[in-house]
Amino acid sequence: MALNPFFQQGTQSEQKLVQELINEQLKMYGVEVTYIPRKIVNRDTIFTEVESSKFDDSYTLEAYVNTYEGYGGQGDIMTKFGVSIKDELTLTISKERFEDFIVPFLQTESDSEIEVDTRPREGDLVYFPLGSRLFEVKFVEHEDPFYQLGKNYVYQLKCELFEYEDEVIDTSIEAIDSLVEDEGFITTLNLIGIGATATASAVITPTGQPGYVRKIYMNDDGAGYTSAPIITFEPAPSPSGSTATAVGILTTLGGITSLKEILITNAGYGYTTIPKMFFSGGGGTGAAATCSIQSTGQGVISITVTGGGSGYASAPTITVGEPNVSSGTSERTVARTVISSSNIVTAVRLENPGIGYTSAPAVTIAEPPLIAGIGTFQSNEVVHGSTTGSQARVKSWDTVTKKLKVSPIKGTFAEGEIIVGAASSATYTVDTFDTGDIYNPYDQTTEIETEADAILDFTQSNPFGTP
Repeated sequence: MALNPFFQQGTQSEQKLVQELINEQLKMYGVEVTYIPRKIVNRDTIFTEVESSKFDDSYTLEAYVNTYEGYGGQGDIMTKFGVSIKDELTLTISKERFEDFIVPFLQTESDSEIEVDTRPREGDLVYFPLGSRLFEVKFVEHEDPFYQLGKNYVYQLKCELFEYEDEVIDTSIEAIDSLVEDEGFITTLNLIGIGATATASAVITPTGQPGYVRKIYMNDDGAGYTSAPIITFEPAPSPSGSTATAVGILTTLGGITSLKEILITNAGYGYTTIPKMFFSGGGGTGAAATCSIQSTGQGVISITVTGGGSGYASAPTITVGEPNVSSGTSERTVARTVISSSNIVTAVRLENPGIGYTSAPAVTIAEPPLIAGIGTFQSNEVVHGSTTGSQARVKSWDTVTKKLKVSPIKGTFAEGEIIVGAASSATYTVDTFDTGDIYNPYDQTTEIETEADAILDFTQSNPFGTP
């Protein structure tokens, strides 16, 4: 038969009373937890699976622990990967409190970042302060108690111990963020200043062996070159002489690429007459040049890079010591450096070998702009490698030891490359790095394997004995 029309199965006032009583009980006997919603960073477009996510907001909420006897679940169990902790926790929270004090904040977030609902969502996190642990919401029960007075008043959050998978956790609460600082796959970068000074040494003509190329004069710069032509000299006629070498520098004006200048890489020695110069390759034509030789005295015939340094954004200046001849003609050597795409000095070319050196002069290369490195890396910011294009997220930064622990996002950093923090603009150079650091306090596979090998001889086809 139909319900008695003279009795209402729950009025709004009765429902409100029950809700207020529940809220009061939760505030009296509950635990203050932190609710952390999951924000989606990247989602697979085919299977719609979440590939990466972050947790950077937090909300304080009172919750009742359903079982104070201890954690539920399977507890500590042994798996083939080591000890696994399967603790579970069930929390009861007020439906009204969640909808009134958390949902309005979630609705202000971008739709691409967070899936807003009027109830807690599976995948969100709860920080349980009594055990200092993070739990992941696995299921939300919203119908227990079952429609008391025609309404549901609480949510039961069935949670499991959170298994970290390199998600970004940046709630600005130290007690929470520090929980995952040493978990996940971590690469330790040993950093140094972004610059190291390059070094080089000079070689002068042997004693009694003059006749080195002193200057080169451009007669025709040619045209149509796609690469620098190969420049060669006539061999030195002296049996003990050395043939000079040089490189060409191109320039493009008005859409025409031509030879701008020629720099000496080795001035040679032993020439008694001015050697001819020859041009080949490069895709162009018409380039021509002549040179002069120094028939007396000694000059710097080459400069060798002994240390490329690092951190050079542009070719540094190079200074060669003064000639040390006691009398006669003297002229200081003029040279120019060449840097690579890795910002290191790779070569030195001579504009003028000079004259008047009786011993090899000192060579000084200017320091890079920054030696010590700058800035302080921030937790969870992304760092970029200038050479490899690699990216990683900062886990921790030690300003004293200059050890940067990062969680890789893509690529692998290279030794000698400059890394820059996207948020802090901190800039340093990678000295060495270790990609084998995995911080998992429950990973005991190595220990288990070692103990097993001590018990059983796995080199035998049947380590358990003869069947």
